Amino acid sequence: MAHPGEENKLYSYVDWNQVDTIFLDLDGTLLDLNFDLHFWLKYLPKVYSSRHNISFEDSKNIIISMLDSQAGKLTWYCLDYWEKRLDFDIMKLKGDIAHLIQVHNHVLNFLNAARIQKKRIYLITNAHRKGIALKMKMSKLESYFDEIISSHDFGVVKQEQQFWEQLTSVIEFDNERTIFFDDSLDVLESASKFKIKNIIAINKPSSMLDKKIVPGFINIESFLEVMP
Repeated sequence: MAHPGEENKLYSYVDWNQVDTIFLDLDGTLLDLNFDLHFWLKYLPKVYSSRHNISFEDSKNIIISMLDSQAGKLTWYCLDYWEKRLDFDIMKLKGDIAHLIQVHNHVLNFLNAARIQKKRIYLITNAHRKGIALKMKMSKLESYFDEIISSHDFGVVKQEQQFWEQLTSVIEFDNERTIFFDDSLDVLESASKFKIKNIIAINKPSSMLDKKIVPGFINIESFLEVMP
């Protein structure tokens, strides 16, 4: 972790000569979190309210309550689970607003630079495989990754140490020569506990929200600040 106060500094460098492997989160890190926030807090409540003939606010509160009940669990991220619980074709609904899936500024430049330097690049996400497929189709990012790892492959979320332990059986990497980018504090803390040496927090996951400092870690607003 960063020393107290370091999260407020602008770090414009990483010693890329000491990094072989890049682990990247998806939603909020590479992609604008606005899509997911809009889907779960606006579009889905609108559809739910129409089907059940209740107000938008009541619909939104019901869905938020359902989401909160699964917080921290793999089911929170599982689209199969939500399709059954809500009785909706979640992927069809996501497709309705797929135009909102956007790559963060400077991500493509970062990935291209990392490729030129022959870094190994892995997508490490809690996202469900169905959602990943849609987002790769819309973002065209898939070709940049050596491999895409979903926590659903392991049956455990990134917040748990078991995720990282299972990851070592799939990918050979040196903790000391690995860098990890994510926007979720609990995931960053899990990576730190697993002793990933270089950990960077994304403090502006959504273009529609103000940046918010992630305590205890080096923060960046965009990948422009850490270009290889």
